[in-house]
Amino acid sequence: MKSTIYIQCLLLVCGLYLTSCDNKLDEDAELRSYQNDIDYASEEGAYGALVGAYETFQDVGWEQIPLLAVRGDDVNAGGLGDQQGFADTDNYTYDNNFWMYNSLWENWFQDITQITSQIEQLELYRDGGVNSSLIDQYIAEAKTLRGFITLELSRVFGDVYRIESTDQSEITVETKDDLMQWISDQMDETIPDLLDVAPSNRTDIPGGITKYTALAVQAMANLELKNYQAVADATGEIINSGKFELYDDFYQLFKIPGKLCNENLLEIQYSDFGQSSGDNVAHLFEFYAPQNWTAAVPEATSGWGFYEPSFKYIKFMLDRGETVRLETSVLFTDRGIAEIQTDSDYSDLPDFVTNTTRDGDIINDYSRAYFASGKHYLPSIQLTEGRTTYGTNKNYTVIRYAEVLLMYAEALTRGASGTAGSADDAVNLIRSRAGMPTLSGVTSDDVMDEKFAELAMEWGIRYYDMIRLGETSELSYDGRTFTMDKAYLPYPLEQLDISPILDEYNNQNN
Repeated sequence: MKSTIYIQCLLLVCGLYLTSCDNKLDEDAELRSYQNDIDYASEEGAYGALVGAYETFQDVGWEQIPLLAVRGDDVNAGGLGDQQGFADTDNYTYDNNFWMYNSLWENWFQDITQITSQIEQLELYRDGGVNSSLIDQYIAEAKTLRGFITLELSRVFGDVYRIESTDQSEITVETKDDLMQWISDQMDETIPDLLDVAPSNRTDIPGGITKYTALAVQAMANLELKNYQAVADATGEIINSGKFELYDDFYQLFKIPGKLCNENLLEIQYSDFGQSSGDNVAHLFEFYAPQNWTAAVPEATSGWGFYEPSFKYIKFMLDRGETVRLETSVLFTDRGIAEIQTDSDYSDLPDFVTNTTRDGDIINDYSRAYFASGKHYLPSIQLTEGRTTYGTNKNYTVIRYAEVLLMYAEALTRGASGTAGSADDAVNLIRSRAGMPTLSGVTSDDVMDEKFAELAMEWGIRYYDMIRLGETSELSYDGRTFTMDKAYLPYPLEQLDISPILDEYNNQNN
């Protein structure tokens, strides 16, 4: 399996080069360079610094990505649990003392700082005589990772830190628009130095950053700015490269067969190395898992049930006649099915709407939620023999070619000119895989509906689209009332207490 090469590199580097793979940098150490006994003439050492940046990026906590996404109308927080602040956030009631807010902020800004430290280390390798072009490439990869994390943090909190140096005196708080422009400019700097291949075709770091990952991040930043021509230009270059294609099986895309496929421009990689015991680099997918199931592999464990596709999303998909995308995205319980059928418009449901997946796992009723996320589901029969933890060996998809196509289509429908075909072409590629009829004369509303259908429960894409477009009515659903003053989470109280820069900025802007 190709992903094991990448993970083995991480384990090797953690053992040989990094002092921080097992523990986060402490407050004093996080802005320090590495020890002076490193051989900066070593190309192997430079490679280790790069892989250290990837390790930092992949070490994402279970609470971070759900917090990005939970406010969208595609997903709800599972109730009746011990994370009331998470459920409150889903209902647009924010407590800046809730631990998840601080965890997201602190961990990802520590990651940004660590990646910046790796960049500074790489400059020392250049000074030590390592090939300058290679160092340019490695730095460009690290900057792309840093740009992506900064983009996601700014989507959540709005105005946040811009970090380009480990010198604390140079850290500033910037507006969201300024940060998005900075990210776009950073990608302009990195793209010429990055490899011109699909990430899945890299042999040194399979799935690693290439120029097309950076172009996708640039498109995402410009989408936030509503600079639709820049979005069309970046996504058009990806499309015209001919290096990407939609994976032919939407259901398997999010499972083991879809790992490092040519649809994925970025994914967080995990592996159990195909072995029943020993090293296992895994994400805690139990957060998304149903609390109660009868797995086809009896030993396979269930999870926590904290991430629930919304009734609004499910009914939207049923109304469209969706099949494979709905089956893939939602794990149904009998209780959830019965609740849908209380609405007379949905009393007669398709046969695939069942509590038994096509892989034989039975999703039993549980009190915390009516449904679970199918995009975070790994069939128990795809677990490595001897592994029993939910989702073990599954990668976490970050950026897909489908999102690139839909960004391109949206940009064109909002007035941009394109060089990679029409909006109809881009949307219909995606619809064709989903078994949906083709459209002609695609509008912006058509594209947003397609994004809802295709990208639900992925990285908060739906929520941040609605924020960008000011669609408060879409986010006011199932008894919730959304207003634009709720667009961003408040700064974590703990960070205001320890950061004079952030506290001063907060006081000046509130």
